[in-house]
Order: sequence, then structure tokens, then C-alpha cells
Amino acid sequence: MDAIRTENLSRVFGTNRAVDSLTLSITEGEIFGLVGPDGAGKTTTLRMLAGVLQPTSGGAWVSGVDAVKDPEGVKDHIGYMSQRFGLYADLTVMENIAFYADLYGVPTAEFPPRVERLLAFSGLEPFGRRRAGALSGGMKQKLGLCCALVHTPRVLLLDEPTNGVDPVSRRDFWRILYLLLKERVTILLSTSYLDEAERCARVGLMHGGRLIACDTPAGVKRLVTRVLLEVRCQDNRRAVALLREAGIGDVTPFGDRIHVAVDDAETGRADVRHALEKTGMAVDSLEVVLPSLEDVFTSALGGPS
Repeated sequence: MDAIRTENLSRVFGTNRAVDSLTLSITEGEIFGLVGPDGAGKTTTLRMLAGVLQPTSGGAWVSGVDAVKDPEGVKDHIGYMSQRFGLYADLTVMENIAFYADLYGVPTAEFPPRVERLLAFSGLEPFGRRRAGALSGGMKQKLGLCCALVHTPRVLLLDEPTNGVDPVSRRDFWRILYLLLKERVTILLSTSYLDEAERCARVGLMHGGRLIACDTPAGVKRLVTRVLLEVRCQDNRRAVALLREAGIGDVTPFGDRIHVAVDDAETGRADVRHALEKTGMAVDSLEVVLPSLEDVFTSALGGPS
């Protein structure tokens, strides 16, 4: 059963097609990642699914509810966490959760066991009386997730939930998400962290409002049909310029490495070594590697920006 489904879903702002004919299906109990740069259409998609933004055209259904015809009905079935989730800095952790419980109409008798479980679940139990404004960025995100879960939704819509959060808090947040998957909660999240997308069951790559690829992370990686070489040297910036000047494949900086997509491994290796070593630059390592999602995205967009 599809927990989320869209058919040719579109949203236009003036002359800008923020989301362009998006057709997508996400099954119950799946974690699905929408990946793309700023302006790709991820946030607009989530806002339409959450019933807070009316589509220009197309259809969307969440937990069987028509999000276009009955946006208010959708809100009973989802937990939605926007990029700037509305926590109240002057309220404590407990008071924030209680506030959202009231908004969602959680019965008074059910609140104590729910809040106890959420605090334990998120690791916020020792901080129940701390004001939200005094929490770290990672703890605020966990509190936001607790508020989104207080009415026990079956679908979670998370808009870049770990953006700007430290690595340890990101890891803890993902631990919570995996626990939710065991309870068959469907999770749709947007992220610009491609390493996070690797943790999803499936990913959709978005660019310019359109879905350009949709598959498992392994399946999406198979879209890269060229051989990928990984180069390590002492001066990456200069090396990138030299390789691009020599016209050797698609050259992309990749942290402390350089990725070069070529048609043939042996010819590519020889060309890379020649282009760098003839200028006196030493090549520390040069090997064939498997593509990452970042390589896929670069390839799908037609080369490095």
C-alpha cells in the first residue's frame, strides 16, 4: 500500500515552476529521501503533501487522504517538521510537547504515557524542564521531532531535519528514525547531505523542480556508466585546473580528493598521471572507486558546476 502518492504534482510561482509534474509513490513503512540542491523543489513538495500549500495542478494522496481536496484531513495523519520548526523558546521541553499535544487533540489521559515514551525515545528525559531556547541545535531537532510525533502519526514529513546539526546529533537523529521504521512509520525527508540519502531505502534526485532519478541508492549509482577515478595529491585546486585544461573526463573536487569520470580505466589513469606529473605535481594515489550519490548527481546534471 502506498502511504504517499503523487501524480503530475506541480506548483508554479509566477514564471517559476518550483515543482514540475512530480509523480512518486512511497510505500508504507519506507524511508524515502528527496535529494537536491537549494531550489530543487524539495520544500515545496513537502509543503504540498502536508496540506499547507495548494498545488497548481496534479494530485497528491497521503495515507489515502486527498491532499488537494482535503488538506485539513491530511494533517490528522502526518507529523510535519519544517526547516524552521515552531518551537517556543520560553517554554520548557515538556511544555512544548504539551502545547503540540493540545493542538493535535491528544486525549488528556493518553498524554503522560506518550510524553514519557517520547522523552525516553529521544534521549531528552533529563531535560524535560529545560527551556527550549537553552537547548543545543541537535536537541532542538529532537524536541521538534517529539512534537511532530506526539499524536502518533503514521507518516512523517521532515524538511532537512539535520541541516546545521553536529555529526553526533545527526547520528542520534537517524537512530530515532530507524526506531520509527520498526513501527512501520513512513518517513519522507528532504536532505542536501548525500551521505544521509545513502541511509534511505530509496532516493529521488530533484533538480529544477523535476525528479531526474528515483531508485535505491545502489540502483541510482548504476546511472553512472563511466569509470570513476579517485585522485589524491597535495594541491587539489591546481590539479583540478590542470585536469580540466587537459580535457580529461569530468573532473569534480571531492573533499580532499578529486573524482574524474572517464571512459576507460587504463587510458584515464595514464592521462591523469601525464597531465599532473609533467608539471612536476606528484600523484599520491590514483585508483578506480565506486560512485557515491554525489557522483551520480554530478553526472545526472551533466558534469560539475
